[in-house]
Amino acid sequence: MKYFLLVVLCSIAACNSNYTPKPKGYFQLQFPKKQYQTFNLAGYPYSFEYPKYASVEKDSLFFGEKAENDWWINIVFPSFSGRLHISYKQIGPQNQFDSLLRDSYELTQKHTQKAYAIEDSIITTANGIEGMFFKVQGDVATETQFFLTDSTRHFLRGALYFEATPNQDSLQPVQQFIVQDIKHLIQTFRWKN
Repeated sequence: MKYFLLVVLCSIAACNSNYTPKPKGYFQLQFPKKQYQTFNLAGYPYSFEYPKYASVEKDSLFFGEKAENDWWINIVFPSFSGRLHISYKQIGPQNQFDSLLRDSYELTQKHTQKAYAIEDSIITTANGIEGMFFKVQGDVATETQFFLTDSTRHFLRGALYFEATPNQDSLQPVQQFIVQDIKHLIQTFRWKN
């Protein structure tokens, strides 16, 4: 009988609790202050500014194979689990400009199965750098891509990846924050020769 009364009292008390479900949402992120440093290592055919909260790593592997040349790098954003892959190719008989251009567009178009839009915009900077900036919208592996070229000697391609399942809603604040850094990189970019 004591247990029966205890169960009844607990049931009554449970019915009177003020339960409020938590709304769905994402964590609030604290972004660092925008400060930049120069990447200008000897032997590299390019230089640019990148954020102080990021680091540059040499990219020695390409899908498990040795990278095509020594000028491929990754700009790593450790606090955001992001990585901007940068590949560089010299334009010449093995890497013809038309082929590099076509490859860059094809790599972007591979996202059309998951993307609902791809916006492209022409890049022309005060430093004489030209190229194309792509914003791929949807739950895709890389929303931000670009290429820079002088169309005669140099071709550089960049793509931003996150170590997370693609989810445009949750990645959008970080994506927008890092895109500002990528645009700064592009505006400060220079070919060395």
